[in-house]
Amino acid sequence: MRILIGLGLLGLAAVAEARVLGSVDFVPCDLDGANSVRIKAECARFEVAEDPAAPAGRRIVLQLALVPARSSRAAPDPVVMLAGGPGQSALEAFPDVASAYEPLRKHRHILLIDQRGTGKSNPLKCPLPDWKDPAAQTGAALRRQAAECLAGLSPRADPRFYTTTDAIRDLEAVRQALGAPLLNLVGGSYGTRVGLEYLRRHPDAVRTLVLDAVVPPELALLQDHAVNLDATIEAILAACHADAVCARRFGDPRQTLARLRAELRARPRPAAYVDPLTHVPRTETLNEMLLAAIVRLYAYQPETAALLPLLLGETAAGRPQALMAQGELIFQRLGDALAHGMELSVICTEDVPFLRPDPADAGTLLGQQLIALTQEQCAVWPRGELPADFKQPVTSDKPVLLLSGERDPVTPPRYAEQVARTLPNSRALVLNGQGHTVMIRGCAPKLVRDFVQAASVAGLDAACLDALAALPAFTSYQGPEP
Repeated sequence: MRILIGLGLLGLAAVAEARVLGSVDFVPCDLDGANSVRIKAECARFEVAEDPAAPAGRRIVLQLALVPARSSRAAPDPVVMLAGGPGQSALEAFPDVASAYEPLRKHRHILLIDQRGTGKSNPLKCPLPDWKDPAAQTGAALRRQAAECLAGLSPRADPRFYTTTDAIRDLEAVRQALGAPLLNLVGGSYGTRVGLEYLRRHPDAVRTLVLDAVVPPELALLQDHAVNLDATIEAILAACHADAVCARRFGDPRQTLARLRAELRARPRPAAYVDPLTHVPRTETLNEMLLAAIVRLYAYQPETAALLPLLLGETAAGRPQALMAQGELIFQRLGDALAHGMELSVICTEDVPFLRPDPADAGTLLGQQLIALTQEQCAVWPRGELPADFKQPVTSDKPVLLLSGERDPVTPPRYAEQVARTLPNSRALVLNGQGHTVMIRGCAPKLVRDFVQAASVAGLDAACLDALAALPAFTSYQGPEP
């Protein structure tokens, strides 16, 4: 195994400041986030075999970064951020959540690894299916899109080797190259699957594990998306109806959403808006499926969820511009953030074979469209190998902290409770009114720091989380009623 360092382009000053951990040389670099946040870090490139059974075959390079501890005497066990998605780059995602890791940096380095297929680790970038174009959502169009992406990637990648199992093997190789320290793993969303699977395969290498927005190993991703989304939307809109000011302004937003769905199912209509990034006027066909896709993405975080009653009311009144513009912004950011080919490599191998479509989902907001869309693409996409016990619960006595948002539309608190049953040294916390991934919220960064420092859930005082609540609904574009 070789460590590759691009010193020639960095100059003598950078070489003088290089840090060596084990056999890995890190040199100064910057991490740039989506929101123009820049973080000073140290980067390295780490070479591995694409196919572990063919070490003499194609090699790929993993991008690593180290965000150094503020202490000159850092603890030997770093914190490793495991990104979500699947398909998210850890190096690109970190700057926008860096504040959640600040308390941890007092004593520990933060290690970032672009999982193979993401970021700068031989990324499997493909366009996401276009939810705005009904013609792009037919089975033939989806299979054609997947086949075209596959053909474009084939000269440099075999998608069979970009699964969670491969990522676990890479992480262990990096740990060994760093001098085999114990690791404090912090996984968010899909990253919780990676963290749990690493704990299963390498329990002696784990000091602590934080799971934020927990994905149970037994779960087939997408299986519960429809029912989970409906539960969250019900909570968001029912809270508006229960509030006198919000109800006076919007009535019952649940009824508004139901009327909109029925109208758009019967008669899709054009919706003109200005693209929020390019400022170019655009017109799309607003149909029931597109409405569901936009509402789903709004439900992920409390800041956007608070806008839903207002934007549904505006759309029902014939003014869909704001709903469409903000939806377009979220779609574009999602497409930029995810390597869709890597996402398919994971989901087609680890989830789609286990999906059991539920006829009851037909009446939900999301329906069965997301499952059908993914199954069509996976009919073309090659599958990797899956360990026989991959879908079994993980059992361990290592200290594990599980975090959930009360209104998470994807990974609700019951998932954390399910995972905690086989983790006797664990504690599950629910953050009131919060959505998907919550480590950045309220006092959660302090609690994570305390947990990692003690390597124990015993005595962890989580009373500070009681101050958290859902954001009140916006009653106008200026915000909630004062």
